Amino acid sequence: MNATKILQQGRQPMIRFLGKRTTPSKVDHTPHVHPASPSQSLPESFASYRQKAQQHGPLNQNSKFSTSHIGASPGSSLGPVEAGKGTFFDRSELPQRFQRMAWTEAEIEAIESGGASLHA
Repeated sequence: MNATKILQQGRQPMIRFLGKRTTPSKVDHTPHVHPASPSQSLPESFASYRQKAQQHGPLNQNSKFSTSHIGASPGSSLGPVEAGKGTFFDRSELPQRFQRMAWTEAEIEAIESGGASLHA
């Protein structure tokens, strides 16, 4: 006899299901607005959605920023790039208490040794 079949004879799954699986009698497939949507309304069509949509810049080809290829206009034409109040571009700009702490020699040694250098 096959060893796998012998082992499977006494095996019981540890998961237990509570009752028979049933499919709901009525499922509503009509489109709904996502609860976190800022507009709370569905677009009339994909074309109207695409007129307003942005992904790494405007998707609308008639936009004043749209060009025939990437880099055709200088970045300075898009306006200044400054962080708003309370917004930071880099962790080094944060107050000292939120910046990264320097590694100690003991921590570096513990990481490089895989923890073997730690004494209990």
